[in-house]
Amino acid sequence: MDDATCSQIGIRLYKVGCVWPLEAQGAQEFARGLEEILVVEEKRQILEYAIKEELCNWPDAQRPGVYGKFDEKDGAGGEWSAPMDNWLLPAHYELSPAIIAKAIATHLEKFDLPADVRAHCDAHRRDRGEGEGARAAAVEAERKPWFCSGCPHNTSTNVPEGSRTMAGIGYHYMTVWMDRNTSTFSQMGGEGVAWVDQSPFSNDKHVFANLGDGTYFHSGLLAIRAAIAAKVNITYKILYNDAVAMTGGQPVDGVLTVPQITHQLAAEGATKIVIVTDQPEKYDANVGLAPGIEVHHRDELDDIQRQLREVQGTSILIYDQTCATEKRRRRKRGTYPDPAKRVVINEAVCEGCGDCSVKSNCLSVEPLETEYGTKRQINQSTCNKDYSCLNGFCPSFVTVEGGQLKKPKATSVSDDAMPPVPTPELPDIARPYGVLVTGGGGTGVVTIGALLGIAAHLEQKGVTVLDVTGLAQKRGAVMSHVQIANRPTDIHATRIAMGEARSERRGGNSRGGGPACRAGRCQPLHRRPDG
Repeated sequence: MDDATCSQIGIRLYKVGCVWPLEAQGAQEFARGLEEILVVEEKRQILEYAIKEELCNWPDAQRPGVYGKFDEKDGAGGEWSAPMDNWLLPAHYELSPAIIAKAIATHLEKFDLPADVRAHCDAHRRDRGEGEGARAAAVEAERKPWFCSGCPHNTSTNVPEGSRTMAGIGYHYMTVWMDRNTSTFSQMGGEGVAWVDQSPFSNDKHVFANLGDGTYFHSGLLAIRAAIAAKVNITYKILYNDAVAMTGGQPVDGVLTVPQITHQLAAEGATKIVIVTDQPEKYDANVGLAPGIEVHHRDELDDIQRQLREVQGTSILIYDQTCATEKRRRRKRGTYPDPAKRVVINEAVCEGCGDCSVKSNCLSVEPLETEYGTKRQINQSTCNKDYSCLNGFCPSFVTVEGGQLKKPKATSVSDDAMPPVPTPELPDIARPYGVLVTGGGGTGVVTIGALLGIAAHLEQKGVTVLDVTGLAQKRGAVMSHVQIANRPTDIHATRIAMGEARSERRGGNSRGGGPACRAGRCQPLHRRPDG
């Protein structure tokens, strides 16, 4: 809607520079003569409450209705329903352009609107699954992030039967959706502290709490200190993986070693400290551990945890195993040993029971479809040589020592082997053209978005590229919102709203909001003739 249309309808826009304290004179001047005020703000309704406070003493005939997080909704008896049923601009998660457009359209529909504005409101109603011709998008598959192949989290986050764990921040949070009997998580520095309040009212006598070394160095020690002061029965499992894996594998700032951690925690008053590692041989008598520290192989993890949960007070389990992704990086640089040993599965012997996947929780153990059913195979390209898949009782596993993977033979392809790719027809960008690129971490989604953005920039077009990466490093979902227009001023939001991605179909272009988009089935922008 342009300024003339807004003036015709009676719409005013008031952008607040300082949310709190609200400048009263400007807010009251804006509100005079209005019937309704819609407050759009992220999270809690700070500005909405402030505006209501400024207008609360106005006469009823002059006071406009103020809406934001909730909307009025008449029930069958003419009474308002519970507010929680009427979220207009939710206080949780994020406000997308689609949610805001829905809120604006909901209020505009009450007034006398021009035909083109009314048509836009009806289109938004259809996009959100309401009204005639509605085709709401449905999520048919969800891609959950997972630990990397050979990740120490795969083993360290296991707990004995009958025990439960509290998740920490970072990758430890991912155990919430895995079979690790893990629930709740906290801010950095609050790991396990919820147990201080829960323990007097729980039948559980003990819990575990996961904690990373980077978090420990940042503020996790404060959580351990609180648990020790409260004298609760809890075991902190500190994963020392030698890297800040959550943000790309940087080293922990400052000097932090396992011996230093043992001395620090002993001084804090931990009742018992145990080290579990995949390389116990590196802890000889000269490493400088605090007195009385036990060192065990990671194969004994379950037994050690069963012992620690019987210890009164706050106990510590330090799980020492280098981040699998860091191992891979360092091996490529020649700074980390690379065992000349690989694991393969004899598919003729494999019965497809999946015990290897259960024992290792490893993404490199993949399904293999055969004429005799689904078996298992090891993806040698992603395997980080953790060897935890060997812990399952299975005669189909074979270890090859000293062997090297065969490199594929190079093949040459002549220019005539592939049909020429026709030059695509460039779409009209009088309105912003939205392209939503989706995929998993490592599949080039961000690269495609960057290429489109640079191409538009070189042609002096207006362009925005918004990458939503999340847990991309753990193969999580990744999206790149790309919008291209003739001028930068034509683009009003970086995120593509529901139904606003263009779809290319036979017979011509479909503007944003076409049936294919609304149904969540956007077609590729260009399809080769041979499919």
